[in-house]
Amino acid sequence: MKKAIIIFIVVGMLGWAVYEFILSADEGGNIKTSEYEDANIKEESVESNEVGIRKGQIAPDFELKTLDGETVRLSDYKGKRVMLNFWATWCPPCRAEMPDMEKFKRDKDVQILAVNLLGTESSLENVQNFVDELKLTLTIPLDEKSAISNQYQIVAYPTSFMIDSNGRIQSVVMGAMNYDFMVQGFEMMQ
Repeated sequence: MKKAIIIFIVVGMLGWAVYEFILSADEGGNIKTSEYEDANIKEESVESNEVGIRKGQIAPDFELKTLDGETVRLSDYKGKRVMLNFWATWCPPCRAEMPDMEKFKRDKDVQILAVNLLGTESSLENVQNFVDELKLTLTIPLDEKSAISNQYQIVAYPTSFMIDSNGRIQSVVMGAMNYDFMVQGFEMMQ
């Protein structure tokens, strides 16, 4: 039994190492030196008229109902800087970044759309309880059928898109961000 556990742990660690190595390579095959390079925070703003999910492209529009029953569209926020975040209540890193997102919204002129991946939740009630527990005032659209998370090709939770006032994606961050990192991304947007 002990051998099986040790083998399981070793295989898991090896798998994780390979996974991290693959994620740490950029599209050109170059290894990035830190996770924050994924956000492209230091790079100049890129502009494209293409709609897509890469840096410099115009973020795809969507329409969802919020937890409060309102209809929200990304295009409603044109002219404003937006942090588009995908999260779930069962995700510990998502829980960890929520208080910083709340502070970020309060301190900066930024709109936060915290899209809950409702299709992965056990119930809508869990989402409401989570929001109540953390006293969140964020706009929380519900992606009930995973259509928007599929459109944005979300593979890790949380994932955030920093979108400038022209609707262009200026960075994509997979994983939780702290307040200071959110502010850095905000300062690079128009």
